[in-house]
Amino acid sequence: MESQRLGTRPDGFHRPDWHRNWLYAGGIPAETFGRKTTLFWIAVLYLAASIGTALATDWTIFLVFRFLGGLGVGASSVAAPMYITEISPAKSRGRLVALFQFNVVLGILIAYLSNFLLQGLGAESWRWMLGVQALPSLIFLIAVLNIPESPRWLLLKEGRVAEALQVLEMIDPATARQTLIDIQQSNHQIEGSTRLFSISHKTPIMLAVLFAVFNQVSGINAIIYYAPRIFEMTGLGKSSALLSSAGVGLVNLIFTMISMNLIDRFGRRTLMKIGSVGLIVTLALVARAFYVQDFSGMTVPLLLFGYIAFFGFSQGAVIWVFISEIFPNEVRASGQSLGSFTHWLMAAIITFTFPYFAEHAGGGNTFLFFTIMMVLQLLFVVRLMPETKGTSLEQIEKTFVVH
Repeated sequence: MESQRLGTRPDGFHRPDWHRNWLYAGGIPAETFGRKTTLFWIAVLYLAASIGTALATDWTIFLVFRFLGGLGVGASSVAAPMYITEISPAKSRGRLVALFQFNVVLGILIAYLSNFLLQGLGAESWRWMLGVQALPSLIFLIAVLNIPESPRWLLLKEGRVAEALQVLEMIDPATARQTLIDIQQSNHQIEGSTRLFSISHKTPIMLAVLFAVFNQVSGINAIIYYAPRIFEMTGLGKSSALLSSAGVGLVNLIFTMISMNLIDRFGRRTLMKIGSVGLIVTLALVARAFYVQDFSGMTVPLLLFGYIAFFGFSQGAVIWVFISEIFPNEVRASGQSLGSFTHWLMAAIITFTFPYFAEHAGGGNTFLFFTIMMVLQLLFVVRLMPETKGTSLEQIEKTFVVH
């Protein structure tokens, strides 16, 4: 009975958007037209989607604008971390790219709060909930107009050396000229370096795909989407379950912020090691609770809060930093697209299959599967994952690319 309740979609709770899996297209405009131009049109998509969905007069129009918004979300998962990576000094690159994930988590919390405050505006309050997105979208659009283009795109794709140097001097005057030389030397170092799927890039491809897969087989999106139902089945009332679900978002925000401030000090691997161990322990204890039907008190909710904390501290922040760092300049856009596509594809698969497996295999077996996956992740981190903190993108390229 408990597993059946777990597998039921909670009323009013959002499932993942399939349209996010179109995000692989984000790498094409970023490579062709530039990072800044791509971010500008992403902002346009956000603005159009927010206004269009709010004013939609029928279901078809609503879906069209919703789809456009999804394209913007997907493309930003590629273009934003890549842009931040390419304009950040090596010493603070991890913190700045992790800021992208922090803002995503913060935005989710603000959206929950906004929806709560707007729910009393009548039968069509949902229009206000969607339309209010126009304000941050407009701010984003205006802000993008005042940012510089990526110096690496300017140099490698456009050959605009003077402009690239000018941007590098804005970033770090002390290292600007040496960075320019490193970028130039990294260009076309090996034959076929502009093709992502070549033997030269097998290592970063393997690392990006595995990292993205492990990120989702931790069960993070399944747990977030079905948190109210999980909490209800452990004995909490509906209102308490919803409140606990909001707590999940708050814990995620806090520990993402902690991770953001530690990632450049202790490194990506250290955070992933600590996080992997924490995920293994918390998931194993949740699985045990389902096996023995021990739902007394707040045991399971507290364990899931702990799980979210370890995830936000490690995987949540590190994934976008690591994937954006490991690909060479020539294929960073397509490599970032591959990693992001793998991430969101796995997110959709895990989230949509979670109710089925929870119902037929039970909560214990389902969480045990997540536990085993995190054991494999720990082995991946210890044996295969390199450290990239404090290293220039061009030096990382020399480490990974097969000559």
